[in-house]
Amino acid sequence: MDLSAVTAALELKSYNKVADILDNLMLQVAADGVAFHNDWPYAIHLLSHFYVHDINSARFLWKTIPSSIKESKPEITAVWKIGQQLWLRNYGGVHEAIRGYEWSQELQGFISAFSELYTKEVFQLLVSAYSTISIEDAALFLGMSKDDATSYVLQQCWTVDSSSGMLTVKKQPVVTEQKLDPRKLQQLTEYVFHLEH
Repeated sequence: MDLSAVTAALELKSYNKVADILDNLMLQVAADGVAFHNDWPYAIHLLSHFYVHDINSARFLWKTIPSSIKESKPEITAVWKIGQQLWLRNYGGVHEAIRGYEWSQELQGFISAFSELYTKEVFQLLVSAYSTISIEDAALFLGMSKDDATSYVLQQCWTVDSSSGMLTVKKQPVVTEQKLDPRKLQQLTEYVFHLEH
């Protein structure tokens, strides 16, 4: 079983490609009739589906992993705990699951990238959902200490009211696409033509 494409994607930090690579490789190995259960990088495979927001595929993969492997490789179960919290939309629980395990050298970079991506996505949810939020709640959502969360959001131009412990969210400007009305374009063309002649 050749996992060089997976290794290359991880080394290049092309984490969004890992799920497709492993899915295709799994199909190929299964079609060849090769047993792969013990050597398969299940932890990476599960995490790759979480990384691309494909929780249903991760759930299916989890169900196919033999119990003996789940029991003998605790890192697979630790990755699955992240997925369980994602499924429940327990934002703080996702961060706890990430911090709650001593990840192998092989998975540390991927876990770190996932954590960073997840924090950014949760931050965008906060921006869209709140105009003000308590420092405690922001810290819980972002999986940080109150000081770290305050520092993080201040870097994003939010403001803090120290006396009330509330953060004021800075909304991101909404970019709207302007549509060109063909009639207005025709009028403008006629006007410019009239000015030139």
